[in-house]
Amino acid sequence: MTPRILPVLAAAGLSAVGIRANEAPAMSPAIVQSAFGRMPDGTPISRFTLTNAHGLVCRVITYGAIIAELEVPDRAGKLGDVVLGFDTLDPYLRLNPYFGAVIGRVTNRIAKGRFTLDGKTCTLAANHGPNHLHGGVKGFDKVVWNATPVATADGPAVQFNYKSRDGEEGYPGNLDVTMTYLLSNQNRLQIDYVASTDKDTPVNLTNHSYFNLAGEGDILGHELMLRAHRYTPADAACIPTGQIARVAGGPLDFTHSKPIGRDLGRLTNHPRGYDHNYVLDGGKGLALAARVREPVTGRTMEVFTDQPGLQFYTGNFLDGSIVGKRGTVYRQYAGLCLETQHFPDSVNRPEFPPIILHPGAVYRTTTLYQFTAGR
Repeated sequence: MTPRILPVLAAAGLSAVGIRANEAPAMSPAIVQSAFGRMPDGTPISRFTLTNAHGLVCRVITYGAIIAELEVPDRAGKLGDVVLGFDTLDPYLRLNPYFGAVIGRVTNRIAKGRFTLDGKTCTLAANHGPNHLHGGVKGFDKVVWNATPVATADGPAVQFNYKSRDGEEGYPGNLDVTMTYLLSNQNRLQIDYVASTDKDTPVNLTNHSYFNLAGEGDILGHELMLRAHRYTPADAACIPTGQIARVAGGPLDFTHSKPIGRDLGRLTNHPRGYDHNYVLDGGKGLALAARVREPVTGRTMEVFTDQPGLQFYTGNFLDGSIVGKRGTVYRQYAGLCLETQHFPDSVNRPEFPPIILHPGAVYRTTTLYQFTAGR
């Protein structure tokens, strides 16, 4: 299956930001495969290093289809790793709070770990209190994916495949998933998801990367804009009430860019921080959902998606107990997540956009991260 590259970029109305039309590539794009340890049962884990024509680097591993490193330039052209993660496989197996992983079959929460489909009650693992979170005890973030490097006209890519069997984690149907990471020569990381099933089943896939555009410290000084005037209020366990409310004037209002930490003290959740599903303003097709800028380095990341929602999370549960890459201690607010998605608990909320995939239909969604650096 070939990645949907050029049509997606054209549909989003994106230009080659920061790259002149007649500028020759600085280097040849490359894909390098290497070993990244073994699973307890001996299964080898591979790492793929993607380098685009301008020297940006993305490293992904076959365990969890995890984005392990993402190196992008600052305003001086210096590359820096802007995602949280680990240097070796072992902590991904023991300590990982979903750093960089693909989440599925259903991202976010399902209330009580139950839903009714085709007249039958499906019971899932209750792995987050009484609720089901991020696909269960062994979701897509904890399986080994098959991977194939792909050369495209727009840059290096890796295609991941996984077949989720009928009954896995309680979900009905055999689900075939293909996911592609493309590091384009326009300094974009594009993620394409495709899935099909032989039974009705819920599907809601995302990537759970924690970003820090400074590469270190906390993200409270990052300036964030979300194209979302509404959000889905939730209870203390982050289960939506079913309402859709406006953000206007409150601490959740990021309709105009502001530092993430500015209104943090107005939040009342515990641990304090953002962990909210936003209802995006975008219509059909790929549209801008978020823009985040780190003022010291000048790095800016724009997020484009065709999904109706986005979970904004500020690493509230990071507590300094995890040591990541290069010996970095990950404390509270060390990274931010911008998870493109359908709304939490949609499978139990008929008033929300549906997430049921039917046999004969194809699930398709794209998330795109555009990187620039201002002067």
